[in-house]
Amino acid sequence: MADLNPYFKSIIDQDREAVVICDLNHIIIYMNPAAVVDYKKYGGASLLGKSLLACHTPHSVEAIRKVVEWFAADASHNIVYTYHNAKHDRDVYMVALRDEDGTLIGSEEHTSELQSRQYLVCRLLLE
Repeated sequence: MADLNPYFKSIIDQDREAVVICDLNHIIIYMNPAAVVDYKKYGGASLLGKSLLACHTPHSVEAIRKVVEWFAADASHNIVYTYHNAKHDRDVYMVALRDEDGTLIGSEEHTSELQSRQYLVCRLLLE
């Protein structure tokens, strides 16, 4: 089977929404280009290798820890809607990252501008 990693990375890199990937110690190991831009005021690409928890309020840190504990509790626990960012009109989700055996290896936080995507899909269908 072909190495699919470059394809998966390209999918994430091409996403216009921010995608941040962390290991189980909450260390940021990857940010797609949209995340680097979105989090520029917090350091952008310099956040790589740093703790995701350092970028959040104590309340958010507790919520992130609870979500990762929930992911670890059961292999069927894989996605959580965390909040709506009204300032940017985006929904924020956390997704469990698992290896081929289903073992939790990290988490991903991503944003979604659902209304924008729905508009784009409708527009493309009408063209």
